[in-house]
Amino acid sequence: MKVSEAMTRDVRVANPEDTLRKAARTMASLDAGALPVGENDQLVGMITDRDIAIRGVANGKGPKAKVREVMSKDVKYCFDDQEMEEVTRNMADIQVRRLPVLNREKRLVGILSLGDIAISRDGKTAGDALSGISRPGGEHTQTAA
Repeated sequence: MKVSEAMTRDVRVANPEDTLRKAARTMASLDAGALPVGENDQLVGMITDRDIAIRGVANGKGPKAKVREVMSKDVKYCFDDQEMEEVTRNMADIQVRRLPVLNREKRLVGILSLGDIAISRDGKTAGDALSGISRPGGEHTQTAA
């Protein structure tokens, strides 16, 4: 099964100059925890509700701070023509719950989440991905270093 068969196609994109308030309101309206960040028709980052809380609020940034101040710039992504099994293994390895989906021209065409994988006909791989994502020691672990 290809990523294009399971991904969410209608993706809202934040701008790096948007405020954290605007990004948070967009996430709330979509009931989503992450937004791709785009500038000049290029994917330049991702912002999550966790970025807003940890890199933003916990560091004293207010609702008027810019998305670019807290977004993750090292964007992991997949391609729409990749096999789901390959992508879910990669998600487990890099411990992420969602990936922006690009076409081969590197244009954003969707987003793939664990939820998308779980409800796809290839849903059995969601458990494997979640198992890898949830292992201790990832970027967002709560275990003491």
